[in-house]
Amino acid sequence: MPLLERIIRPRAFVKKYDITIFQTPHYGQSKGYKQVYRTTQEGNTHSAVLNEVFRRFNVPDLMPDNYQARYISTGDIVFIDEGRRGHFYYKLISGGWQRVNRVLIR
Repeated sequence: MPLLERIIRPRAFVKKYDITIFQTPHYGQSKGYKQVYRTTQEGNTHSAVLNEVFRRFNVPDLMPDNYQARYISTGDIVFIDEGRRGHFYYKLISGGWQRVNRVLIR
């Protein structure tokens, strides 16, 4: 985390987010998303959480032992559940994370 971000957003404002990862059975498919893993992740913003999820599930030494799916890659969807504050879906595209509608999960 860059120093400026630590100054702007102190540790006291870090929240825990409920994260669910959705992937298709085979890389490159656009339909048939299934839930492959659910966890919590700490972060200040959705952007910080998404970057940490990408790092955590693409570095073999950081992956949880019970994670059985493939690496996070283009086309995968991450669901951030904030309870009453809302539900947010983000799809990984070649330029980064893009917010999407839930309809894509079906």
